[in-house]
Amino acid sequence: MLGDRWSLLIIRDMMVAGFRTYKEFLNSHEKISTNVLADRLNRLEEFGIIAAQRDPSDGRKLIYLLTAKGIDLAPVLTEMVLWAAAHEETGNQALVEAMRKDKQQFLAQVRKRWSAAADFHEPRPSGAL
Repeated sequence: MLGDRWSLLIIRDMMVAGFRTYKEFLNSHEKISTNVLADRLNRLEEFGIIAAQRDPSDGRKLIYLLTAKGIDLAPVLTEMVLWAAAHEETGNQALVEAMRKDKQQFLAQVRKRWSAAADFHEPRPSGAL
């Protein structure tokens, strides 16, 4: 389910950057290919980690939401980010510092934003991290 780097990066981008559209994932720093992105989004949906729904502002587009199962990965990804930052240079020191300062508050914010988006189908979690 999470054995490849792309799935973890998609979930990370959803949690940390608030990504919700195919285009946002495609334009991420890592430059995932279109066929790999489509495959990983489908797999994550099949495993119940994300859900796809029609964009209310443009029914031709899909938006992707973390499910409760996906939101539960926040502590795992937080630890992975902190581990990586302890061993190599990271491009987002502000994020790492927020996690280090108050990990529980950081995780509560992630859960709150994505739970609200899933419950109320907002176009984007407000104040994406």
